[in-house]
This record gives sequence, structure tokens and C-alpha cells, in this order.
Amino acid sequence: MEGWWRVEFHCHTCYSPDSLVTPEALILRARALGLDRVVVTDHNTLRGALAAQALAPDLIVVGEEVLTTEGEFIAFFVQEEVPPGLPPAEALARLRDQGAVVAISHPFDALRGSAMGRENTLRWATAVDALEIFNARTRRAVWDIAAEQLAREHGLGRFGGSDAHTLWELGRVITWVPPFEDADSLRKALRHARVEGRRSPAWVHGASTVAKLMKRLGLHRGCR
Repeated sequence: MEGWWRVEFHCHTCYSPDSLVTPEALILRARALGLDRVVVTDHNTLRGALAAQALAPDLIVVGEEVLTTEGEFIAFFVQEEVPPGLPPAEALARLRDQGAVVAISHPFDALRGSAMGRENTLRWATAVDALEIFNARTRRAVWDIAAEQLAREHGLGRFGGSDAHTLWELGRVITWVPPFEDADSLRKALRHARVEGRRSPAWVHGASTVAKLMKRLGLHRGCR
């Protein structure tokens, strides 16, 4: 799609508890893949995104995946970190106050305790900007299909993400969008998005488990 950008909207660095990917390594891999933009969406922190953006401001967009009491929001162009454990209304208000693009990640994935689920997603669908309609770590395509149907029914933006916790996963799902400069232009771009990619194998979840274990044992100190 000539003139459009290839964007990775969902990836993690070692500032997430379940990843060992350093910001430096993520940037090198993204450059090698020819990605136009990468949104770093670590769990409940901006540290990895800010570290990566300082190294590659032309490539990195600051995001955050925020765990609420009812599941996760994922946000882009985040300026102030939102802590975990807030009620969805409060987390949403904090993200809105700073002008972030707010979405729901892997909304119908019944195998993830962090997913909003159908009831909560329907409750907040009219309050967010977009839904993740393809997550490479979601095991059943039917859950992604349901998210896409809901996004279209509500006129929401759409995007896909690799949910990469390893370098190997980065760019497995990319979203084609018109170029954007800020949160407002991204909101518009997501209404025209085209998603393509491949589902990741089950072993990637094991890689996240290994990352958690290594950190607990003090075997990985790449991020501080």
C-alpha cells in the first residue's frame, strides 16, 4: 500500500516482567524488518518505551498496556504512566486527560486472565478509540474475528499486534495505516487500517514464563 506505514502496535521490552528484549535490540530488529513505526507497550510502565524513544525518536511511539480491575487497556501516545489496579473508568479518564489513543487489547481471549472479556468489552466499547482485532498470541481465530466484528459495529478503529515479548515475534503482525504524527491523526488513521500477519506458535508463551523465572532468580539484569 504505497505511501502507508507498516506499524507494530503491540510489543514489549525487558521493562515488562515477562520479556528479556532490550530497547537497543528491539530497535535493531525493527530497522532490519523495515518497520515505519513501533509502539512499545510494556505492562504498566513507560520506562521501556521512553528508553527506546530516546534512542530512536523517529521510530518509537510511547505506549502502555494497563491492567485494570476488569482487564487491560492498551494506549498509544501516552505521556504519563498509568498505574495498574485502577477501575477501568479511572484508568480511562487518566489516559483521556493526557490525550492518549485508548484501545482494548486481545479483548475476547478467554485464555488470558488479563483480557476484558465480552461483557466488559461491550461495556467500554463506546468509550475507547479502537480494538485489537488480531493478536498473534491469541490461540483461537474466532476471538479475533469477534473483536473485528464488534469494532465495525461500533465504528471503532482497528489494529493488529504481534504482542511480541521476544525479538523473533516482532513484526509477525503489522498494521498498514496512513502516516500519522500525533494521537489525533492516529485515531483517524486507525479507521482505515489494514491488518496482516501470522499467528505465533504456542512456545512463545513459554518464552515469557522463562523470562519471568530468570528475573526472579536474578539471572537477567538488562533493564533497570
